[in-house]
Amino acid sequence: MKKMSKRNQRSIVPEFALEICTHRKPTRAHEEIFFRSDQKFDRARRVYLVPIEYLRFRKDNGRIASDVLTYEARKGVLNETSDYGQSVLRGFLARKDPEKTSELKNSILKYGQLHNAVITADGFLINGNRRKLVLDDLYEKHPNSKRFRYLKVVILPGFDDDERPPTQKEIEQIENRYQLQTLGRAEYYNFDKAISIKRKIENGFSLVEQLRDDPNYASLNRKEFRRALRQFEEEYLEPLNCVDRYLYLFDRPAHYNTISEGRSDSRGRWQAFLDYYKSTYKKMSNTEKRKKLNLTRKEVESVEHIAFVIIRKRELTGLNKKVHQIMRELPKLLLNPSSKKELFKLKDKKKFILTKEEIVDGVGHRLDESTKDIIWNSKYGNLIAETVTRAYAALEIKQTQDTPLVLLSSSLAKLNNRGLDLSNIKKSRWGEALEVIKEIETRIRALEQQLRSLGKNM
Repeated sequence: MKKMSKRNQRSIVPEFALEICTHRKPTRAHEEIFFRSDQKFDRARRVYLVPIEYLRFRKDNGRIASDVLTYEARKGVLNETSDYGQSVLRGFLARKDPEKTSELKNSILKYGQLHNAVITADGFLINGNRRKLVLDDLYEKHPNSKRFRYLKVVILPGFDDDERPPTQKEIEQIENRYQLQTLGRAEYYNFDKAISIKRKIENGFSLVEQLRDDPNYASLNRKEFRRALRQFEEEYLEPLNCVDRYLYLFDRPAHYNTISEGRSDSRGRWQAFLDYYKSTYKKMSNTEKRKKLNLTRKEVESVEHIAFVIIRKRELTGLNKKVHQIMRELPKLLLNPSSKKELFKLKDKKKFILTKEEIVDGVGHRLDESTKDIIWNSKYGNLIAETVTRAYAALEIKQTQDTPLVLLSSSLAKLNNRGLDLSNIKKSRWGEALEVIKEIETRIRALEQQLRSLGKNM
């Protein structure tokens, strides 16, 4: 992937730029946008009305990054300048967070366009992709209404302007400011945000630069900024690294749609990877914490494979736990020898891979990933569910056995607490305190007798 730089200008499609220049209509309005030093020097750019048919979705839109990467992993490069490419991008946007899109449509119907979009000189939307999606739909239903024919936009410089066109990095910065920074607006679904952050890093826009560009973090001191930087790594990048290893394991690199298709995807797995990283992988990566989990260095890879197998299964019949809860509780299962023994029955990598014959249809075409998951679950689902259920059963038995001793130890700790100074009791309540002590003594004798009786029967 080509690295960004301040001198690496984004390509402009001449015929598209001519269409925008020809059909745009200037308004009296101006707006300061998040571009270069506009905000710093109070520079306002003119707002134009542009017919929606000349505006185009941008495939580098972070909101649909997972969809685009999945598509390109399956079918090759998606050409955003073609009608087909635009149709594909429209479909991605339509499926992404439909509730928010519906809310936007209702808002536009009642109030009109409240915010101006930002486009490149050749009409690709940096900010306003969903607004175009909504206006396309409304204009199709109301073809005689000018309210829905035009989108209010600020146009970035082109080759014919006095100002140089934006670089790729500057466009990423604009998207970062409008789409990923909170600024009181709804944030991306965290999975899409993670992919967008990573894509920007791979293109030369480092995480440090992304945060320094965000007013929520720009003024932090060095210690606070390092803490925020690490928090971003642990909330987004580290779990995404786990996702990439998972996709590689099951031979579906970059097929991010198998992880989640958006905020409304009830079958999404992003939370499971987040909890796996924080609860288990992070501990296994630290030598001291790994030893506390009673894991050897060689067992770390096996644990990750087990976790990924469970995450792929996602729904475990007979176990009233969601997969992300299992990832949170994985350390407890690993600490219990019996539970660990059960889980390690899932460590064999060769056992949970579909054969070449199973991943093609009757005429030799490779099956899509959703169909593969159905076949995989049919083949291995019961084994995985039964194994994890037995691991939890072993843990429950251990916890049941340990509970009385835990309660006794807790009681002893309270009795030995320095705060238990009887001189602090009011004289009027000494008799009450004495009765409590006698009850404790009686209970201790009864417990001692019960234990001795158990010892005789062993």
